Amino acid sequence: MSITRRDFLRLSAYGFGTAFLAACGFRPGDNPPPINPTELPALSPTVISQALTELGFEAFADQVKVYQDAQYLYVESNGMPAHPMMIGIKSWQQQVPLPQPFTGSNAWKIPLHPVVAENPISAKTDLYRGAIALAVNGVPIFNALNNRGDDAYLYGELDEFGGHAGRADDYHYHTAPLHLSELVGIDKPIAYALDGFPIYGLTEPDGTAVTDLDEFNGHFAADGSYHYHGTKTYPYINGGMRGVVTVRDDQIEPQPHMTPIREALQPLQGATITNFTELDSSHYSLEYQVSGQTYYVNYGFKGNTYTFEFVDASGKKTIETYTSHN
Repeated sequence: MSITRRDFLRLSAYGFGTAFLAACGFRPGDNPPPINPTELPALSPTVISQALTELGFEAFADQVKVYQDAQYLYVESNGMPAHPMMIGIKSWQQQVPLPQPFTGSNAWKIPLHPVVAENPISAKTDLYRGAIALAVNGVPIFNALNNRGDDAYLYGELDEFGGHAGRADDYHYHTAPLHLSELVGIDKPIAYALDGFPIYGLTEPDGTAVTDLDEFNGHFAADGSYHYHGTKTYPYINGGMRGVVTVRDDQIEPQPHMTPIREALQPLQGATITNFTELDSSHYSLEYQVSGQTYYVNYGFKGNTYTFEFVDASGKKTIETYTSHN
């Protein structure tokens, strides 16, 4: 990425943070003089586009909106990935993916200036509620352990991409979305932990092998900066918070809220999800099998009205309708 010192000073003043400045080629020890942001013209669209490209979000510009202030990088999305969802799940709680209102005051907030904590928080014993990271495609990432403390992947709860729909019909990952490296490049993060530190894929940004990961699946680079890695074995993603965060009721704050439109359901014994189709931006069809027989959940929404059509193996249909109060 080519960027002038003047643009660097503007970006510093506008608070793009450590990961962004590193992407621009500046390292600890580069100390530009203090500058007053009010004395600078607005950043050019070209500079902002370059910044988002280096941060990994540009590949998903049609799905994700990113902006910032002096403290946070704000990420807006509907939490729905472009890849197929739910297929292959063998332990299913009958939840389905629905778009989420991660916008405005309910956007994701990634600290721009992460700080290494004196007392890091382990995901083995804490953080069973809510997200612990956000993928660059706008999909949240939860603890690899489910709310019972079990490895969600080993329990067959996840689809081919390491995700599933939660109790609020919200899609999220429980393992690293390693496939994103193919889309953004190995030199860019695939996600950001909610402490602000970036998460890379299976290699270092320069393509070299990853070594000496700590219990949080991260390590310090030669320049003194810290980052995490996704792995194919537990903890799969960041194994906790190496950086400073605020935790309330076992959940990192701030983070967006999700309001269910229907009550959470119970696991459906013997069910395997065999297909999922996005019919359009507001209608979907999920296919599953039990004892060799095929069933469907066809669902969608118009405005704040949600309609679910349940089709059993004989073709009998049952309709349920809910109203969202978001």
